[in-house]
Amino acid sequence: MTQREPILGGGAGTDPHHDSTGFTIWLTGLSGSGKSTVTAILERELRARGRRVEVLDGDVVRTHLTKGLGFSQEDRDENIRRVGWVCHLLSRNDVIAIAAVISPYRAVRDELRERIGRFVEVYMDARVEVLAERDVKGLYRRAMAGEIENFSGVSDPYEPPLNPEVVCHSDGRETPEESAGKVIRRLEELGYLG
Repeated sequence: MTQREPILGGGAGTDPHHDSTGFTIWLTGLSGSGKSTVTAILERELRARGRRVEVLDGDVVRTHLTKGLGFSQEDRDENIRRVGWVCHLLSRNDVIAIAAVISPYRAVRDELRERIGRFVEVYMDARVEVLAERDVKGLYRRAMAGEIENFSGVSDPYEPPLNPEVVCHSDGRETPEESAGKVIRRLEELGYLG
């Protein structure tokens, strides 16, 4: 894997561990696992605490920031690196960046953790069977029928994090509010929130 120093490095103040109040919350998980729902709750709570917050949602990012990229592993990695680059910029400028993206490959997530520094990985843990049952868009049904190629968790791999800061059980074992509460408590434990 090639290093992307020219994109994520260079210039003053690029040390990911410098004394910033910004950080990145990275929600990863399969399609329909509740990333966007929990992100909305986190955004409201953090703004209510007077913090500056920016959200990078996977669907919105693909419309604007990474338009034209496909779903091959190479394109997915590039998509995630671009989101990570924006999170890096925001975090080092005292903004809380929340990324809600499938980001199926562990190596790229780990690469971003190293680059960003203040990086909180939240794994939205949900079984494919449950997600397929509640899938209002019918994406899982279509993927299982072979109509959608490279669908994470069905026709393409999804690599769960090995040591995320937070695991949210979003397949019915927790409400979105409970999941968001776990994230907030972890941020407080890490000293990222007062």
